[in-house]
Amino acid sequence: MSFQPVFAQFWEKVKESIEDKTYAKLTLAKTIGDTELKNIYVRPVLLENDVFSLSVTAKYKTEEIESFHSLEEAFFVLAPYMNNPFMTALLFTTENDITFKLNKKRVGSIIEQAPTFKNASDVILEMKEKGL
Repeated sequence: MSFQPVFAQFWEKVKESIEDKTYAKLTLAKTIGDTELKNIYVRPVLLENDVFSLSVTAKYKTEEIESFHSLEEAFFVLAPYMNNPFMTALLFTTENDITFKLNKKRVGSIIEQAPTFKNASDVILEMKEKGL
């Protein structure tokens, strides 16, 4: 069974958290073995003219590379990193923490836990104030 449909369900939760203004941050973590790429962090940003975008920061052993993507583009940018090299994607919201995990057989699952963050991302709060 492929894990992609479960990751797509997880991404729907990412989109809902942005729409509901509860999004705090998203992290891809737990690599398989020692890899050059260590983490990917996804944070919301407002570009010129209050255009919403996602900042995707890839942390390597020796450098960081940041790129900006729409919500739809970000899914296609991040999805290939699941299972190569990441086994976990963590979505932090003010309502709960949602974890997408791959087990050893590469079967995906989604786990919800109590929230780590009390406040949404500063950009999400700014969007709320501006009515965006």
